[in-house]
Amino acid sequence: MELYQINVAVATLWTSKDSARKIDVDAITNPVDIPKWLNSLTYETKLDLCNDNLVQSQVLLGEEAQVIEIDGDWAFCVIPSQSSKKDDRGYPGWIPLNQLRKKEEEENNYDQVAVVCQPTATLYEKPGNKWMEVSYQTKLPIVETLEEYSKVKVPSGYAYLKNEDIHIFKINEAPRQNGEFIIREAEKFIGLPYLWGGMSGFGFDCSGFSYTMCNAVGYIIARDAHEQADGGIDVDLQQIQPGDLLFFAYEEGKGHIHHVAIYYGEGEMIHSPNTGKSIVIEEIAGTYEKELCAARRYWI
Repeated sequence: MELYQINVAVATLWTSKDSARKIDVDAITNPVDIPKWLNSLTYETKLDLCNDNLVQSQVLLGEEAQVIEIDGDWAFCVIPSQSSKKDDRGYPGWIPLNQLRKKEEEENNYDQVAVVCQPTATLYEKPGNKWMEVSYQTKLPIVETLEEYSKVKVPSGYAYLKNEDIHIFKINEAPRQNGEFIIREAEKFIGLPYLWGGMSGFGFDCSGFSYTMCNAVGYIIARDAHEQADGGIDVDLQQIQPGDLLFFAYEEGKGHIHHVAIYYGEGEMIHSPNTGKSIVIEEIAGTYEKELCAARRYWI
């Protein structure tokens, strides 16, 4: 088992090395073009990502991937930052080998990390020379802070992010925030179309959205909704507060958990509903109320 890093803006974690279709070419190249890929998909081909079990999750530039097996142009990986009962080592799936780079032994101990705080931000090869669009919550070590830019370490070398697009924290010391902060972060994505397996500012699924919003305030939770419902603090449904996660199950709340949302306040929730819809604030009463089965708090 070898340690690699994601070497593209967003790598999709595929169910098998044969999952990607011809229409998915822009998602499996290096560089990737996630917006072009998504724009090329119809409602039906987006729906097939779920119905045909093609995609598991996504991973951001610089994140670690443990490579278990290499088969041709593909690598079977686990993602340590995304916990899952599918594999104790991390979320499992296949990533194109060209989107990975072996992690170098660090010669420098970086003190600070740049965390992208915009839905997407431009990464520059040099100041003023655009390279790629990266996602919200992309985290890259800071080499040097300049007046307008921060020089950051990426798997293939160095790059630059504008200071207005990032928060800067000490390594492993991002401050934990409260539920209201979760809501403020979530509001940035209103109108963003749903993407099955999505974990980036280009598109989220329901649990990818809740995972990322909790991550943004300093809390690492499980990747999938039914596992998120097992963690955190159990909250009585009559005592929910903004930022709490709400879980919905089939059979009027008694069956398998299939959806998660974030409580917004005043009887409303913010969530990424399903394929063909976008992140929205809407009332719990009505469509979802009968399936509401649990609430969990991951903030303090």
